[in-house]
Amino acid sequence: VQLSHDSSKMAAPTALRCSRHLFTSLHAYPRYSSHSASPATGLLKGRILPYLYNHFYDMESFIDVGMKLRSANLERKNEIYINIQERYGDNMAAAVFALVLKGGIRFQGQTEWYREHKRRRYSVDLVKYLKAPLEAMDVSGSIINYNGLGSLANLKGLKYLDLSRCPNVDDWSLSRLHAVGETLEELSLAGCPQITEKGLACLHHLENLRRLDVSDLPSVPHKGLVQILLEEMLPQCDVVGLCSDEELALHIEPDSQHGHIEDLQEVTSIQKDGKILA
Repeated sequence: VQLSHDSSKMAAPTALRCSRHLFTSLHAYPRYSSHSASPATGLLKGRILPYLYNHFYDMESFIDVGMKLRSANLERKNEIYINIQERYGDNMAAAVFALVLKGGIRFQGQTEWYREHKRRRYSVDLVKYLKAPLEAMDVSGSIINYNGLGSLANLKGLKYLDLSRCPNVDDWSLSRLHAVGETLEELSLAGCPQITEKGLACLHHLENLRRLDVSDLPSVPHKGLVQILLEEMLPQCDVVGLCSDEELALHIEPDSQHGHIEDLQEVTSIQKDGKILA
């Protein structure tokens, strides 16, 4: 296909069709080792950048289409359980939803985790567990978000939930966990970049929680103080990951930290009154 260089604007679908020529051209170029930086640099400046300039005039539209496709895929995966829920019930819908997200599930009475097989659609005969409550759910590192956590709303037997390293789990998402507050015993939020101390204050309704992993939370600045808050909110729970006993002792400085403690306690009291913070 011959493209005119006089066209100042090009629709995104045309740009998408032209992208295959880019990959074909790149594949045809010789490969260089990590020690030969000069040829690679010359290739980038001499061939690749001019190609992009000549064939992708409307780069903003091209990027916008990519973002819309990713957003649509995110919402599709987070809402896929709805159709299954109507046919097979809440537990089976949540189980399939977790498998679609490349996660793991465990039904009541089972000791092994079941995960999607690489070569087969499902490695589990889910029909056998139509009436069994879903006891454990591992969706760590997945794209689950606030909408997707709605799949937990009617699970009456969920005891274990792993949400670690989920980039879309934020403070609003944690407000969804009240639905499993009576049964949930173990929860991992490790490595979730969007969770702050305001979201952690939502966990006061998890009255039966026995273990909470809140390690590696970059958006929580005062880790020692937040650990104190969590231990006061959940006295029956083993809170791990924020700081050790020695580090916690260093954080307890009444003169400099008293204001922060009052602020965190105020957040907790607001959450208990039924309000959800933005």
